[in-house]
Amino acid sequence: MQFFPIVFVHGNGDTAALWHTTVWRFESNGWPRALLHAIDMPNPLARDDDGVPQPGRSSTEDARRCVADEVARVCRQHGVAQLALVANSRGGFAVRNFIAGGGAASVSHAVLGGTPNHGVWADPGFRAGNEFNGAGPFLRRLNGAGETPAGPRWMTLRSDANDKYAQPDGLWIGAPGTPTGVGTDSPELRGALNTVLAGADHRETSFGPAAFEATWRFLTGTAPTTLAIVEEASVVLDGRVSGLHPQAAVHDNLPLAGAAVSVWAVDPRTGERLGTARHHAVVGADGAWGPFTTDSRTCHEFVIEAPGHAVTHVYRSPFARSSSLVHLRAEALEPADREAAAVVRLTRPRGYFGLPRDQVRLDGRVPPELFPGVAGVSLVRVEVDVAGRAVAGSFNGETVTGRSWPTAEGHAVLLELHH
Repeated sequence: MQFFPIVFVHGNGDTAALWHTTVWRFESNGWPRALLHAIDMPNPLARDDDGVPQPGRSSTEDARRCVADEVARVCRQHGVAQLALVANSRGGFAVRNFIAGGGAASVSHAVLGGTPNHGVWADPGFRAGNEFNGAGPFLRRLNGAGETPAGPRWMTLRSDANDKYAQPDGLWIGAPGTPTGVGTDSPELRGALNTVLAGADHRETSFGPAAFEATWRFLTGTAPTTLAIVEEASVVLDGRVSGLHPQAAVHDNLPLAGAAVSVWAVDPRTGERLGTARHHAVVGADGAWGPFTTDSRTCHEFVIEAPGHAVTHVYRSPFARSSSLVHLRAEALEPADREAAAVVRLTRPRGYFGLPRDQVRLDGRVPPELFPGVAGVSLVRVEVDVAGRAVAGSFNGETVTGRSWPTAEGHAVLLELHH
């Protein structure tokens, strides 16, 4: 099999870290790690109006340039003329914009998972300048002169009916009962191989095992050997630290220089620290916090301390393989958090929680934020009556256990799922 470079492009507000399980699956099937690249958009959130500058947010042109720059860099690094682009959600807009703007010759394959190619809504009277409006100027331009420019091979991945951003009702854009003007087929493109992943939520159209299988088949013409992630005995972790944009209450992906990161091994049943910190680093201008060597059986607590942010505790399941995409974000406390002795959040970055599809528990109960229907919530919280006790979060067989830390002393706690 002939391998070639792949560049992964994340979605709105996200980081390259969301691709690490996908990268693991590619590696587990023999794709060389050195050929797998993932972009971090500096300001990953879209503007409210694409034509109006907004602190901490990016335009469609900003996103296009990020893709163009990375494609050029990776092609130079590997001495190739073409590579594959694999994108999730808003990242697909950047890929399409790059290809339509003259980048077609550099791209052999374009895979767009959950990209709302005809809009999350299509109404010229509602947020007309927003890039997610199918009736707005950005998507009218992309869709008006041929949806799949010649050159690359195109594939879209979409859900049958479980994508929160491809719904005929406006519930997930804050307008329940109002027609959006789009349907569950909004991600499809004329001229592409349009593939439906039954039951997948918005993020699972890129980050789930079914999305990986479809992508591998499209890129190679063969089935993958395995959908499982093959463990490595020795694991090296690395990544970057980012935080809140200094002029806006949103996360960016810019290096948070001066942040301190400590890593502990923890008891998987209690979240208690085992011995002293296994790793400590003060982040420099590049944002890197590692490398850190561990194994594939140990649970970890990552602690990020940075001025202007909460002391952030992130508890993680064992890492099955090495990754340079373990990006960490320093958090801020929400105003409501200060009312409680401690608050613990369970987050699923590579998917959403859906009822009754999923088995989800946080501190022994189903989180009240969840309700039956389309999977659309990826972060849930519980207020804990006392600091210093074990709190477990579980999702379909993956369990992460951490400790509650006092909000009065500026601590924020995340139980972060891999899957």
